[in-house]
Amino acid sequence: MYKKILLPTDGSKNSEKAIEHALRIAELEDSEIIILNVVDSVYLTGLPEEDLITKSELILEEESQKIINHVKSIIENMEEEKGFKIDHVKLTPRTEEGNAADVILKLSEKEDVDLIVIASSGKHMLDRFLLGSVTEKTVRHSTVPILVIPNK
Repeated sequence: MYKKILLPTDGSKNSEKAIEHALRIAELEDSEIIILNVVDSVYLTGLPEEDLITKSELILEEESQKIINHVKSIIENMEEEKGFKIDHVKLTPRTEEGNAADVILKLSEKEDVDLIVIASSGKHMLDRFLLGSVTEKTVRHSTVPILVIPNK
């Protein structure tokens, strides 16, 4: 049923539960997980044009590696502490630039995703008062089923 799962993650503590849920579903369904990290490129607009391409490429690579390492450590933790084996789950890392909700929605359609697993809010403190703004926009506009994982 869920052959391709999109897992947007910002590497925050809140996203760890979403990672665990996605891994458990993927193991049961023999699914691929696309691990998505979105770098908001708004702050790069102040850079000189010649530096912009080089800096954004470096940031994307660095962020991608951080997120993959974070997910791998969660997998190792699940295997050690909970005896959960993730034998045949294919992990595909993606780091994209842009508005997080827009990138999630576009990628879910482009990759023909069957399920999005997302935390109810991410790194930003303001998001914790309500459903996170990225999560809320994704839920409102997605054509794909979404599993929203609460922070508590």
